[in-house]
Amino acid sequence: MTVQLPDRASEDCRAVSSVLARIGDKWSVLIIVLLGDGTKRFNEIKRMVGGISQRMLTLTLRGLERDGLVTRTVYPTIPPRVNYELTALGRSLWQAVEPLGLWARGHVKDIHAARTKFDRKKP
Repeated sequence: MTVQLPDRASEDCRAVSSVLARIGDKWSVLIIVLLGDGTKRFNEIKRMVGGISQRMLTLTLRGLERDGLVTRTVYPTIPPRVNYELTALGRSLWQAVEPLGLWARGHVKDIHAARTKFDRKKP
């Protein structure tokens, strides 16, 4: 039996889903956390994230900018200097995800130990 949601509830779910897809991807939360302590340049973010390709970083930053979470400022120097920083909306997201980042940093060893223990049980 399929339950039909009212149109409004369905619209709300789709809207929330698109927002969660943005902040739930592999790189966005890491970038938000990194920008939480101030403005960063593109290559600085790339070095800090580690393992992200230039193209993926560009796409992620562009998506965060499109969603109003990050601002991009280009300075007319040679070569051009580009800075990224959180907007007020981005800072409010940072306040929500920073505790998650702190938890992850504080429990990474526990998670790795649990994974190792679990993997040893596999046939």
